[in-house]
Amino acid sequence: MKKLRAAFALTAVLALTACGGGSPSGEEGGGGSPGAGGELTPVNVGVIPIVDVAPIYLGEKEGFFEEAGLDLELTQAQGGAAIVPAITSGQMDFGFSNVTSLIIARSKGLPMQMVASGSSTTGDENEDFAAVMVKPDSGIKEITDLEGKKIAVNTLNNISDSTISAAVEEAGGDPSSVDYVEMPFPDMRAALEQGNVDAIAAVEPFLTLARQDGAVSVFSNYAHPVEDLTVAVYFTSDEIAEQKPEVTEAFISAMKKSQAFAEENPDKVRAILPEYTQIDPAIIEELTLPKFAQEVNAESIQEIADISLEGGLIEEIPDMEALLPR
Repeated sequence: MKKLRAAFALTAVLALTACGGGSPSGEEGGGGSPGAGGELTPVNVGVIPIVDVAPIYLGEKEGFFEEAGLDLELTQAQGGAAIVPAITSGQMDFGFSNVTSLIIARSKGLPMQMVASGSSTTGDENEDFAAVMVKPDSGIKEITDLEGKKIAVNTLNNISDSTISAAVEEAGGDPSSVDYVEMPFPDMRAALEQGNVDAIAAVEPFLTLARQDGAVSVFSNYAHPVEDLTVAVYFTSDEIAEQKPEVTEAFISAMKKSQAFAEENPDKVRAILPEYTQIDPAIIEELTLPKFAQEVNAESIQEIADISLEGGLIEEIPDMEALLPR
């Protein structure tokens, strides 16, 4: 039975972290077989209320996790930065995050590992769920036109600015000339309209909303410069994976079914969004959905690690074999 908690702030999760470890299921180790003795094994998964996590909600609704012997509990968080400490403290079993954040975390010694694919680029620079948007009269037409411009990103030194800089450099421009400004996604449209920034790195549903304002896309920084990019994944800690191998495998199996179901049923993805997001139902049909791949593209994540190193986000590339799904 689904149990959905209200969203909580980062400070609340950090408070949990201070309380120390422990298994979210309340069992020491928790490594028994899922569904053993007819009882479901509780698993707590940290998610973000965005389009990208629709598959896990659909999977719960379709019974994939119950079939795998798991009693799924979804806890909404503000972002991956709040989920990581909850997993390291043992308050959650699995979580959702973009791949750059996990590369940074692993490079800093946090024992995180990816277990299942989340959202991926559509591969179409002109039709993806993320894009660099500008005013139609901005004069910015090509990637190189972003040189020397001010671009809004939701988080500095992360997946958006690093991929944009990599694209600018690949196009022959100077990425160091780009001025990135950190601001929440909901604030970007007004900033663009008022001329406070020259461009915004938007994701759905803010991409569609910006387009309705008249903004146009320069390119998708998820579709380019990295090919077939795995943008976000589900992850856990080394400790949980080692202590609960069968639970971890059951979660991976259920997630693959959920991803495949979502990819094959985009109408059901759109239909479930109002159940866990605050996206205006009036624009749901216009959203560009991510690709919901069943497997993580390891080559794309290696490229993101290289971009992160070149951009100074990390001092050295972490052990990728330890970070990537086993």
